[in-house]
Amino acid sequence: MKQIFKTGIIVILGLFLYALGVAFFIEPSGLITGGGTGLALFVHHMWGIKTSYAVFVINTVLFLVGWRVMGRRFAANTLLSTFALPVEIHIAEIIASHYPLTDDIVLCTVFGGLFIGASLGIVIRTGASTGGMDIPPIVLNKYLGTSISGVMWICDIIILAVQAIFTEKTLVLYGIILVIIYTMTLDKTLILGKAKTQIKVVSKKSDEIRRAILQDVDRGVTVIYGRTGYLGKDTDITLSIVSTRELAKAEKLVHAIDPEAFIIVSRVSEVKGRGFTEQKKYL
Repeated sequence: MKQIFKTGIIVILGLFLYALGVAFFIEPSGLITGGGTGLALFVHHMWGIKTSYAVFVINTVLFLVGWRVMGRRFAANTLLSTFALPVEIHIAEIIASHYPLTDDIVLCTVFGGLFIGASLGIVIRTGASTGGMDIPPIVLNKYLGTSISGVMWICDIIILAVQAIFTEKTLVLYGIILVIIYTMTLDKTLILGKAKTQIKVVSKKSDEIRRAILQDVDRGVTVIYGRTGYLGKDTDITLSIVSTRELAKAEKLVHAIDPEAFIIVSRVSEVKGRGFTEQKKYL
């Protein structure tokens, strides 16, 4: 129950960030976007219905479809997002009406994309569903076996195309930039704090380097057995995963032991296991 409560709070805060992005940046500038919110913005611009009301109706209909088709467990996973988002957009709209920030199209595009991308990343990292237009692709996948990501892209393109018909060409171009920004921000948010650095060291003194990393950097080491390409000699490759802050220390240790050591440094999107997602154990 404690974990469920914690997840619920994170989802609510994440969705509120989304609501702020819509109310403070997307609506004032008339930008277009994808998903259920994009559909709601189209309704808002065409018939003057508040975005929060339109989001509520769209999310409710899709939620009921998802519940009927996918069952109770799926409905429970999308319940909070489905009904919290329109309420939070309504609250954000009230705040924005009293404290407007800007109607500059460039600033709205950039900050709207940052807010929405960060929000989606926060919610998805909890394992929760954002509801709305996430539901049709999942339903189609169950019955037709279609790709979820592919159908999501198609739905977004259709929603953007419908909005583009009734929107100025300049706003359409800014809307495309908005989608690119929030997609990139989403990707960065998903791996935020999880990315690490992998180092591979090829050296004749691999045993000394292994001990130095274990003792001085306090990171695990894996020894890979390889063969040199030119001379065909057997060699040890020392592999370790370190944090960004530990990289410089590890490199100095290696070069102090063997100035001629060959070091390969690469970024790793996510690391799970002892010392990172699990507590270190010393035997």
